[in-house]
Amino acid sequence: MTTANSLLNPEAFLSPLAINEAVTRALDEDLGRSGDVTSMATIPETTPAQAIMVARQTGVISGLPLAVATFRKLSPDIRIDAQVRDGATVEKGKHVLTISGPARAVLTGERTALNFVGRLSGIATLTADYVRQTTGTKLRICCTRKTTPGLRALEKYAVRCGGGFNHRFGLDDAVLIKDNHIAVAGGVRAVLERARAYTGHLVKVEIEVDTLDQLREVLDTGLADVVLLDNMDTATLTEAVRLAQGRVVLEASGGVTLDSIAKIAATGVDYVSSGALTHSAPNFDVALDIEA
Repeated sequence: MTTANSLLNPEAFLSPLAINEAVTRALDEDLGRSGDVTSMATIPETTPAQAIMVARQTGVISGLPLAVATFRKLSPDIRIDAQVRDGATVEKGKHVLTISGPARAVLTGERTALNFVGRLSGIATLTADYVRQTTGTKLRICCTRKTTPGLRALEKYAVRCGGGFNHRFGLDDAVLIKDNHIAVAGGVRAVLERARAYTGHLVKVEIEVDTLDQLREVLDTGLADVVLLDNMDTATLTEAVRLAQGRVVLEASGGVTLDSIAKIAATGVDYVSSGALTHSAPNFDVALDIEA
């Protein structure tokens, strides 16, 4: 029997608790106080149905575990057979899931299941497009915290399905000093010294710089693990790599596009972070067709 966990991308962990929470919240939003009145009014309770989830475009699939959990939460009698698992590249017209069981449950869960798969597959597909542009380089593509409120764990999972990597999940799992922190704290050295005095030995410290002079100042302190190079052109990024000489991890960010990512990769920076992976990914076209 196909389960939600069996369809997870093995290289991109997603907690079963996160799946259950997201599905419960989504169904509660859709079903409201009275449930699916259309299906209850028009479909006899014992009517069976079989449906096929179909990819209507080529891309990378993500979100199938949430689709499975959606239908299973509506009926324990639902049977699901999977043709692919998350992280698979599919061609247009590919059947990804076969769902059979009580017709009411199939119809009630349709939109919620498609919303999850469409949203997450869109993120995975866009991420894969970015990753493809960096082939042959050491660059890793990362997401940011620019995610849909309440869906961060799911969207960051989708980035992993597309071959990308995750930046910090929240404000609590790493120190990322931005320009406003530097301004309030009184400068680069002051803010880094405070960060190091406060954090434990397992907490990484990253600091954002806008100029090569700021980068030199950070390097002189020896207190940062990672430097975020904000909105720098490729010539400046190349010079930053030369200055750093491997002493810190370098991350480029700001204005990263599919057209620019290959040139950024060629500069030698270690990471690129792009909010576009999550906030601007187009929805993946996927449908649920009832089989007669």
